[in-house]
Amino acid sequence: MGPNVAAAKQAEQLRINGNTYFKKDRFGAAIDAYTEAITLCPNVPIYWTNRALCHLKRNDWERVEEDSRKAIQLDSSSVKAHYMLGLALLQRQESAKGIKELEKALDLGRGANPKGYMVEEIWQELAKAKYHEWERSSSERTWELQSLKLACESALKEKHFLEFSQAEGFVDDPTTSHSEQLEALKVVFKIAEEADTPTEVPDYLCCRITLDIFHDPVITPSGLTYERAVILEHLQKVGKFDPITREPLDQSQLVPNLAIKEAVQAFLDKHGWAYKVD
Repeated sequence: MGPNVAAAKQAEQLRINGNTYFKKDRFGAAIDAYTEAITLCPNVPIYWTNRALCHLKRNDWERVEEDSRKAIQLDSSSVKAHYMLGLALLQRQESAKGIKELEKALDLGRGANPKGYMVEEIWQELAKAKYHEWERSSSERTWELQSLKLACESALKEKHFLEFSQAEGFVDDPTTSHSEQLEALKVVFKIAEEADTPTEVPDYLCCRITLDIFHDPVITPSGLTYERAVILEHLQKVGKFDPITREPLDQSQLVPNLAIKEAVQAFLDKHGWAYKVD
């Protein structure tokens, strides 16, 4: 047995040992095992992601970022690495970069295992980050709108005072005009606030089974659209038929509904409050 083969075998045993420690919440011992494996075989990305996960459990976000970046250098399609890097960046308040990494992880995860637990977990974290981003932006917009509204009302009040003092009974009463202008101003600002006012998500953007907004919509031959992970679970656990029409249905017949996906994204871009998850 050559030295490289022996090292690889030893490193793999260390990974197995690390996994055992991890399951017992012995994260320090797991880190030591993965570190030894990395020393023997530094080009195996799973050793880096496994160690990053241990650092995550200990809230050591700097090391989570370091190990995740190394794993991505070795395997740019690593779902776990992009996911953990995204979480680490969010912890550093780098929202835009963190969201970008979570979106990358979600795309990769959907391609590898669309009904896997990680896809849902990544979506939850991404939605949470997007919602917090919307909250921040919404608060800023609300403050700016309120300041602008007060400035406009003050300007109208000053204009009304000047018109009233110059009227001297020769023109129409400016009070009526002032009231109409104030009412028009209220309407304008109400319209401006509507995008940030939570309402209901349109039914056509929601899965018929979960009633939640679509994440990854697919359409069946019968023309009905479902959330991919949900319909795949139905086909696997319940039976190979459409849950609404009861017509025979196979996984291979599911086609991404790109029109609905684009409509959902457009809705979320305009109404960030819809990212809120329970």
